[in-house]
Amino acid sequence: MVTEADVKAKLSLVAGPDRTGDLISLGLVEGLSLRGDRVTFVIRVPAERARELEPMRRAAEQVVGELPGIAGVTAVLTAERAPGAAPEPPRLKPAAARKAPPHGGLKPKAPIEGVGRVIAVASGKGGVGKSTTAVNLALALQAEGHRVGILDADIYGPSLPRMLGAADRPETVEKRMKPVEAQGLQVMSMGFLVDEAAPMVWRGPMVMSALTQMMREVDWGPLDILVVDMPPGTGDAQLTLCQSVPLAGAVIVSTPQDIALIDARKGLNMFRKVEVPVLGIVENMSYFLCPSCGDRSDIFGHGGAREEAEKLGIPFLGEVPLHMEIRRNSDQGTPVVASAPEGPHAGAYRAIAREVLAGLETVAVTA
Repeated sequence: MVTEADVKAKLSLVAGPDRTGDLISLGLVEGLSLRGDRVTFVIRVPAERARELEPMRRAAEQVVGELPGIAGVTAVLTAERAPGAAPEPPRLKPAAARKAPPHGGLKPKAPIEGVGRVIAVASGKGGVGKSTTAVNLALALQAEGHRVGILDADIYGPSLPRMLGAADRPETVEKRMKPVEAQGLQVMSMGFLVDEAAPMVWRGPMVMSALTQMMREVDWGPLDILVVDMPPGTGDAQLTLCQSVPLAGAVIVSTPQDIALIDARKGLNMFRKVEVPVLGIVENMSYFLCPSCGDRSDIFGHGGAREEAEKLGIPFLGEVPLHMEIRRNSDQGTPVVASAPEGPHAGAYRAIAREVLAGLETVAVTA
């Protein structure tokens, strides 16, 4: 079995920047992880030299890939900046550019090869059921007859492998990863590349570089829709996605209570600032029906997301109850839309999916 020492021995053969020393002796390798026949690691380089040192990254992947029993290697270049330096834009592979929006001054964005439209599922804060919504929305869009993939953009807390019951690792063919197939979806997540319990102690530039590679160096497609499960909040990862990929629209997930809606409003305003159409708001954990007596309880309040949508002039996509079946199936890797497609909860997600599809058509007409 290949060990960490074996990998480091190989990386010590790769010359560092300016051909002085090697990657190991210079201390440039971080986050080394071995999982089965896959190896992932980070190479720390100055931001201004990231593009120049791309051949060094490829050489590192190549030498580690020569180890017996290793099927795939993923090396990520960091883009650390000196204090006060301007941000380094994401490293993108050449692709056909999308024309800039007629009403704004943002630069054209490169589409993802093999992908038709990209939808972001976002929330202003964690704990509102965003990933559960993203997974079931992707499955509901698939049930409506579309070819769908899902990207887990939450590098620090990847949950899609568990939620979709997927334990396979992505295959690497000609230095490009193949997405994992799960529940009929094409899936990519950092959770496939590192141990579930391994902490991702990565700086912002490392996260952005990893996200870019999971979008651009994966053989997606052909897909009609790629659903992106965004990390919570409005930080670097969100801006990287919004500013480098032509998002067809964003879905905001919130619970009904005021504190969650305040954060949801921040996420919505972020998308508006970067000129991404907001397809609407989903009210998750909208109410609770007691499985024993059938009584309804509005644990987090009710209707707050609908009122917020009306106030902001955006569509209200629907509400999903707080129910044990949804939670249990997510934990077991059998999302409710796949495991109980005729049930009421799957019906709620299917209705939301139809609203999303209608919103996409409206956006396409008005663009």
